[in-house]
Amino acid sequence: MKILFRAGFAVLLSAACLACSNSGESKGDAYFSQGEYSQAVNEYSETLKFSPNDVTTLYNRGRAHEEQGEYDSALIDFEKAAQIDPNNFQVLLSISNIHYSQKNYSKALIYSSKAEEISGAPAMASFMKGRALHQLGHTDDAMKSYNNAIKLDKNFGQAYFNRGMLKVATKKKKSACEDFQLAKGLEYPGAEDALNKYCK
Repeated sequence: MKILFRAGFAVLLSAACLACSNSGESKGDAYFSQGEYSQAVNEYSETLKFSPNDVTTLYNRGRAHEEQGEYDSALIDFEKAAQIDPNNFQVLLSISNIHYSQKNYSKALIYSSKAEEISGAPAMASFMKGRALHQLGHTDDAMKSYNNAIKLDKNFGQAYFNRGMLKVATKKKKSACEDFQLAKGLEYPGAEDALNKYCK
């Protein structure tokens, strides 16, 4: 069974790997790939009847719930997966992402920080920590996290963009415009609009 990723967020987590078998696509995965999330949930639930602690299936069912806007159910699956495998940064970042989308920035920070502390964590962990800190008004720490994300991944367009926005907020216009230009070069959506708005 393969790991299912969300567009954008998931692409940046594509290096993450769960301890699971890669024996091919399950019925649940097939339904998920076709956008039939309710059917995917049903298939994953059947699998979990026999393997209730299968982290991959829990995660993928959580993703299917999330795609349907069933965030409470998604969190239940992600949190159970995190209890079974507490060092799985992919699961931790998914929990952080839901909390962030619901404006629970303190909880988003907790889970992204846990993910960042794990050896081999991707740049996304630092980025998500940075954006939570940014929303909480901790500008210096947010800048450090964005810097770390970019250090880990020089092609992280969204990190350049967010760092640019933070620099705008802290009156560092010239440096912000440099970040927006880098984000534009990496084809990050919104970078050109930011250049037009702040850098004319």
